[in-house]
Formats: sequence, structure tokens, C-alpha cells
Amino acid sequence: MNEVQHGARNSAESAVRHVHLIGICGSAMASLAGMLQLRGWHVTGSDKAAYPPMSDLLAHLRIPIAQPFSEENLQPRPDLVIVGNAISRGNPELEFVLDQRIPFRSLAQVIHEEFLVERESLVIAGTHGKTTTTSMLAWIYETAAMKNPAMSPSFLIGGIAENFGSSFALRPTRPFVLEGDEYDTAFFDKGPKFLHYFPDALILTHVEFDHADIYADLESVKTAFKRLVNLVPRRGRIVAFDGSSNVTECVARAFCPMERYGFAQDSTWRIADLSIHGNSSRWHIVRNGQPWLQVEMPMIGEHNVLNATAAAALAAGQGVPAEDIQTALQSFRSVKRRLQVIAEIEGITIIDDFAHHPTAIRETLRALRLRYPGSRLWAVVEPRSNTLRRNIFEQELTESLALADQVVLAAVYQATNIPAEQVLHPEHIVQTLQARGCKARQLPDVAAIVDHLTTHLRSGDVVAILSNGGFDGIYQRLPVSLRNNPGRA
Repeated sequence: MNEVQHGARNSAESAVRHVHLIGICGSAMASLAGMLQLRGWHVTGSDKAAYPPMSDLLAHLRIPIAQPFSEENLQPRPDLVIVGNAISRGNPELEFVLDQRIPFRSLAQVIHEEFLVERESLVIAGTHGKTTTTSMLAWIYETAAMKNPAMSPSFLIGGIAENFGSSFALRPTRPFVLEGDEYDTAFFDKGPKFLHYFPDALILTHVEFDHADIYADLESVKTAFKRLVNLVPRRGRIVAFDGSSNVTECVARAFCPMERYGFAQDSTWRIADLSIHGNSSRWHIVRNGQPWLQVEMPMIGEHNVLNATAAAALAAGQGVPAEDIQTALQSFRSVKRRLQVIAEIEGITIIDDFAHHPTAIRETLRALRLRYPGSRLWAVVEPRSNTLRRNIFEQELTESLALADQVVLAAVYQATNIPAEQVLHPEHIVQTLQARGCKARQLPDVAAIVDHLTTHLRSGDVVAILSNGGFDGIYQRLPVSLRNNPGRA
């Protein structure tokens, strides 16, 4: 087992108990499964379908995944069931749990009750950037722990942090770095998960309208973040992005010290002299108007620079030395499914990026333009998130995709589950992009997309596959097809 996942079970604890996770392949659920295993629990789980990277993590941990959902998966009867937030009434396992009165909890409840009590809760929240920023902050603490073991962090991240090869760690020390998700908690608790985490310190990256399936409008989203801010105690700290009026509104009534980061001249933590050198970014962080730290990081994209600056600001305010922050960011290796190169075949680069919102897609394509200047950039998009499947952001999605040279749109994932008047129409986006001179098309399924790409890709092209799910195996199917059809120009 990876050394970052170590954890000793107290000899005074009771006998091993059985916990079952319904929806175990969710990023946070799989991480929680691993942490409970470290606590000495016997862990089982089930899901509709398993796909990397979390299925790989669970396989490494030897935690079985039962597929599909079935009452039989709850035999023998577990002592506790954790119900994922994607699980709703009608699920056969949930119905069995309710009928049999098996004790159940939400993921967020268990995280708070089992892992956050008497630890320092360092929460990263926001519509965008929280997974990467959480990974950065955890790596900063890990680097600092080489000289000061008390800074060794526990962490819970909504993705696989490449520096750790894991999405979680459980340590006996106080710092606990965790991603604060604004999505709802469970079928019986429709409030956001992050309200269970009671942060001692908080990073707030962005606040935009998202998760249109559970939030009615932007005001509802802002209300959730305002409630999170209201949980930070007077002795705590908030580090908040300076480039968003929504963020400014959400932190306006904080009871604790509040610091801003970004590009504004009056920010506590200001980014200055940003430059790109190959695949690296360099910049200075100016603290309270005074030069503080020169940073170089092997990542590009303004969004990544902002994420790193936020992590540096919170860490410094919590007592992490500047030189450790500098060393950590210089060696940071990103997160799986964030601008991750998954194959390079005959000069064609295939990139996997987790995409759930038009703003995230825009920043990904902007970063790829910087990273691969002169290359023909393809955006292959599966409208899969509960936001992208709806037409509310059709115009914004069109503007984001216009940054690519070639656009391929898949059909809307499970479109029949969305009210007809709300469903995104990819053909409208294609028509608008074509009218603007961008080559775009919609194809019915992954087989057609792979055939089209195999025929039309050429050496030097960069293909960004943008989805927040498995995209019907395109990440494996496209490289296989390209290797089986060599000889493109």
C-alpha cells in the first residue's frame, strides 16, 4: 500500500465492522472507502458501472465493486450503509436498506464524524478549480512535512493526485485538506456537502451558476456559498479570488480575516510578471504590496496559476514556510483527468480533461493553445454533466468551443432524463460554430466519433476529449483505432 495511505487501527477499537457504499465509484465515495478501510472497517461497494480512475484505485485497494445494483449486494447484512448522492429512491439497494432498517449515512456525515473531529479542516470550495487546488495544497503540506512531520496532511480529493498516486491519505496529524463540494449530500439531505465540513480555513475559487439540476439559479448557488462562509469561525481565515463579483458578494459578511488573491493591485496575494516557458509557468507573488515569492510550476494556464497562488496563500497563512511552498509547486504533477496526456500516436496528442461547465472548457482550450501553439486543436465533447446536458449554457458553451479548430459533439448523455424544454441541442451549437467558420459536427455515438477522428486526424493535431464521465470508452477506443490504422499524413 502507498505510504501516504498509512493508518494504524487503535487496539482499543471494537471488532472489524462491515460498511457498504452504494455508488462507490464516485470520486469522493471511492476515497472514503479507502479511508474507512484504513480505519479497520471491512468495506464493500456497488455501482451501476465502474470506470477509471476510481475503479483502478478500488482494485488497487482490493475493495470489491458489485455491479449492477441489487439487494444481493447487501448480503451479508452490513453494519452501516453509506448512500452516495447520485442514489435516489427506487434504487434496489436503497429500498432494501430502508425496508430492513439498516443504519445509513451520507458521505459528508461520515467524513465529519469519523475524520474531522479534532483535526484542522482546510476546505477548498468553488465552482471551478477545487480539485487541482486541493491537490496543490496537500502537496505543499506533504513537502513541508519532510522537515516538520506535524504538517503531514490527511486529505480527500475529488480525483487522483499524481504526486501521491491517490485521492486520499489518513494521518495521525492535525491538518486535513479536503475538497468542499457544493453538490447535494444525499437523497435525504439536499444541502451541499461542504456544510458538513466546518472549515477552520477556506479557499473560495469561483462562484458561477452550475448544477442546474439542483440549483434553480445563480442566487441559489450564492446562498450555498454564503452559508459555507458563515461557518468559518472568527479565528479562521478565508482566501478568496479577487476577479469575481460573485465571490466578493459571498465573502462580504465573513466573521474571520479575509484575504484576496489574483491579479488586482490591492489584493493581499497578487500575481505579477506571469510568463510561459514551454510547459512551465513563472510568476511572482506579491504579498501585501511587497515581493514575497518567485514561483515556477510545470503547468500552464492562467487558471492553474490562480489555483497555485490560492494554495500558496492559505498554506503560508497557516504557517507553512515559503521555501517549502516554492519547492512543492515546482514539483507539482497535476491531477488525473486534468489536461492529462493519455496517448501520443504518430504525432497526434490525445488529452483527457474533466469537463463539466463551459468556463472549465474555455480555460482548458486556452491552456492547450498556449501549450501547443500552431497545432490544430480538436474539442471532442460529451454533454454529460447535469449542467452541460441543459440548454441554459448553450451560448456560453458555443463561445468556449469556438476556441478550437475542430469540434465534435456527442449526443446528450441520457437526454430522456432531462425535461424536454431544458435539453441541450448540440445541433444548434454546431450550426452556430459553422456559421462562424469553425468546423463542427455532431455524431450519434462513440463508434462514429472514433471512425471520424481516425479518418481525419493528422500528425501535429491535439485532441481534447472533454467529459466528466466514461464517454463510452473513447479514451481507450480512439488510441486503439489510431494504432490499428497507421499511415496518416
